[in-house]
Amino acid sequence: MQKTVVINVVGLTPKLLGEFTPFLTNWSSAGTTYSITPELPALTCSAQATYLTGVPASKHGIVGNGWYFRDDCEIKFWRQSNRLVQAPKIWETARKQEPSFTCANLFWWYNMYSTVDVAVTPRPMYPADGRKFPDIYTHPQSLRFELQEALGQFPLFEFWGPRTTIRSSQWIAESAKRVEARSHPDLTLIYLPHLDYNLQRTGTSAPEVSQDLQDIDGVCQDLIEFYEQRGAQVIVLSEYGITPVHRPISLNRLFCEHGLIAIREELGRHLLDAGASAAFAVADHQIAHVYVNNPEKMSLVRKILEETEGIAMILDAEGKKRARLDHSRAGELVAIAEPNAWFTYYYWLDDRVAPDFARTVDIHRKPGYDPCELFVDPALPFPQLKAAWTLLKKKLGFRYLMELIPLTPELVKGSHGCQPPTPEEGPLLITQRKDARERSSLPATEVHDLILEHVFQ
Repeated sequence: MQKTVVINVVGLTPKLLGEFTPFLTNWSSAGTTYSITPELPALTCSAQATYLTGVPASKHGIVGNGWYFRDDCEIKFWRQSNRLVQAPKIWETARKQEPSFTCANLFWWYNMYSTVDVAVTPRPMYPADGRKFPDIYTHPQSLRFELQEALGQFPLFEFWGPRTTIRSSQWIAESAKRVEARSHPDLTLIYLPHLDYNLQRTGTSAPEVSQDLQDIDGVCQDLIEFYEQRGAQVIVLSEYGITPVHRPISLNRLFCEHGLIAIREELGRHLLDAGASAAFAVADHQIAHVYVNNPEKMSLVRKILEETEGIAMILDAEGKKRARLDHSRAGELVAIAEPNAWFTYYYWLDDRVAPDFARTVDIHRKPGYDPCELFVDPALPFPQLKAAWTLLKKKLGFRYLMELIPLTPELVKGSHGCQPPTPEEGPLLITQRKDARERSSLPATEVHDLILEHVFQ
């Protein structure tokens, strides 16, 4: 077996390689670069599941970053159990070929309770008083304390939210190096999320992105040189490319206007009652799974979707089958946005009754993905003072809400989920093996086999 390391640089595309990524650009020129043709949906959890199983969502079941769990009538995002992935993973396939094979998973999703030999993933602590503390989940458990004693507490609030910085990716990179020194796995999977943040905030052409590219290039250089000095083969890949957007679409507001959404009022706030709704959308970047609980409303739902500007395609049963998205977890219909549009989760018709979590970073209670969590509300007169006062209340033991997030989807300038407009704007895979494959593009389902070819060359 040949030691292999896969570095997942989220958002990296051929178009972004160049002046601001000198190391990766030079390193890629010495090997082979593929444009990856992503499966639908081109989303974090779905793409990673496809890479690690070699099959589409119709078989592995990860139809998005979240979906409607029909048995308990709840929309759940960012679940972590590996048992949700319904196909054999790459490390399980490798062990059938070589029982001594070992694998470490550093922050790729669905990392809890998996069969990898080493696992590290975010897992905050939530005391009963409502506070949230940064922490990680690891296997073996002792690694949780070893890593945070050596590297400091995992910077959760710089991993996601308006305070995101390169520090979270640097922490992950340093943890990977320590896992290598400790366990020497045959295959190491590393997730570096940094580029995802400003690409969604500003788009791909804004000047602000240049520093992000330089920062992640430096992290990659450090990692690649570290592993190559230890005789490892390194693969750099990405899950999707970010495309510029300027058109947010709020399907649930349209459904609400047509009487399809059921609302539960709690303390003057409106909560989406998915189980009682005739139809609703689970918004996930440029993909929306539309669940129709009342079949008699199907024609109305479809008519609303067809009349909504910014929707490029509506997948019904036959369409989902063609797109290899025909899984029981998928919506009865799947709406795919045009490249310049994306879907919000908003369902309320008046911001005064928006749920209390809408203006906070709360990835688990929101019934859809919310990129506005990357922003501080520009309408707040003194946001830093407000944040400091809220943190003081937290330290004093009071309940608090960090209400800094805007309800202004027009702020978002980048998204993903549908097929990229061009290969240059889509995901890539870079390997130093020149004999890998004699073509310039690679289907996402073949990444699994290409990684195994590196391990068992």
